[in-house]
Amino acid sequence: MKENVDHHVPVLIVGGSLVGLCTSLFLGRHGIRHMLVEKHAGTSLHPRGRGINVRTMELFRVAGVEARIREAASALADNHGILQGGSLTGDDQEWLFEEIDPGGALARFSPSAWCLCSQNDIEPVLMSVTPALGADLRYSTELQSFEPDASGVTARLKSRDTGEHTTVRADYMVAADGPRSPVREQLRIGQSGPGELFHNVSITFRSRGLAGIVGDRRFIVCYLTKPDADGALLPVDNRERWVFHAPWHPDRGEMLEDFTEERCIEHIRRAVGDPGLDVEITGKAPWHAAERVAQRYSVGRVFLAGDSAHEMSPTGAFGSNTGIQDAHNLAWKLAAVLGGSAGQGLLDSYEAERLPVARATSERASARSAEHSHPGYEPAADARGGRPGGVLKVAMGYRYTRGAVLGTDPSLPVVPDRLQLSGEPGTRAPHMWLDGPEGRKSTVDLYERTFVLLASEDTPWCEAARRVAAKTGAGLVAYAIGAGPQADLAPGDGADWAEVHGTTPAGAVLVRPDGFVAWRVTEAVADPEAVLHEVLHGLLHRA
Repeated sequence: MKENVDHHVPVLIVGGSLVGLCTSLFLGRHGIRHMLVEKHAGTSLHPRGRGINVRTMELFRVAGVEARIREAASALADNHGILQGGSLTGDDQEWLFEEIDPGGALARFSPSAWCLCSQNDIEPVLMSVTPALGADLRYSTELQSFEPDASGVTARLKSRDTGEHTTVRADYMVAADGPRSPVREQLRIGQSGPGELFHNVSITFRSRGLAGIVGDRRFIVCYLTKPDADGALLPVDNRERWVFHAPWHPDRGEMLEDFTEERCIEHIRRAVGDPGLDVEITGKAPWHAAERVAQRYSVGRVFLAGDSAHEMSPTGAFGSNTGIQDAHNLAWKLAAVLGGSAGQGLLDSYEAERLPVARATSERASARSAEHSHPGYEPAADARGGRPGGVLKVAMGYRYTRGAVLGTDPSLPVVPDRLQLSGEPGTRAPHMWLDGPEGRKSTVDLYERTFVLLASEDTPWCEAARRVAAKTGAGLVAYAIGAGPQADLAPGDGADWAEVHGTTPAGAVLVRPDGFVAWRVTEAVADPEAVLHEVLHGLLHRA
């Protein structure tokens, strides 16, 4: 007998933390109606996961929430470096690095910049935006069971407030339900990687005296290395609210209950180097650093995103950013399939693209923890580690060697040896400034809801793209670049758009809705309309 269904939605998101809410934001921006369920009563309360990298801020920029997130992050706007020392009162501190972006070099790669915004501050911003974009947000609601089939997923939910049971039918389900993901467990998806790396207890506290000790050292985090009182100190407001990550060793029989208020106060005082420091403990939360990546990212119409798909060491702030970028990658593909412009096969590219990125990034995160001597982390002498180098090439220089891309080299490493965004298929399309009727904008601002073709104004590419879009119904917008009367946009600052994108004035570049280059051609072709039709047909798995 067929089960009665209370609601039908195109997408059901399980998990209402950062990645779940970002999935909601990105789906909403594509006009996809969806439901989000979260067992907790509201958003995160504990300050964590606060490093938002440049690529993620670009996504928030295009989604229209960058300014609101920076406003929420204003208390830490001037915090940039990573400090390390035996204590804060001794004379042995040194900067691992003092500036995130010394000299403003990032400006040539991106219109955005890094941001420090704790998860408990960013989630309310997202939660306030998504309902207007078609989100049905249901907190205090638990997924009790689900049954996938060939055409969708039937999920049974329970309100933790009223006890009411609800049955929801969804075309697709996204599991953003954390590292212990019940959805992943039910799907019997295994994980690979070293597993647990170290354990910490995150202690929130108030101290007015600490600001005087810190002085004008505006750090992101300070690693304190005194053997009997090591840990990581993080400012929340630079005045009286702070977080301290203390090493926890359950493998040695240490219990969470052992972290009494008295012990935490004494540990913080010793770590700082002031036995009389005023410390008021306001909260404690355990967390576990691990390196694990799911062996699959989907089964049928159920997809994993965020911590359900990968766990990473926190050093470098790779984990949450990778999860948000998972959500962005998946959202446009779900929208294309649900909207009828793409075939079901497009969704296979989600795993093909994102799983290798997670593997490479998780290795780099563990290596970063070893480089920074993260408190509690004792890597084995022969432990794996990503190749050394800066964070930026990992955060925004990674490439998709397989998936919804054409003309890539599968033998190339996912993370390059150096950051070089020059229009190569499978990489984030390069940033350059363009002038048009609406003023100056970055190329990054062009990419969100449709494929975008860039070509010179005196070529037939743009007209061919418009004909293809009209005949096929595929989401495709074309921009003629140049300084003449037929141009839609003019390169800013005298830049050569073709050179920036690794092509010639006779060529063209096709960029996906997520801002990654799908395909490019360097020369003129006899029938550009036929070529574009074939390219889109292959990329979108159209029947």
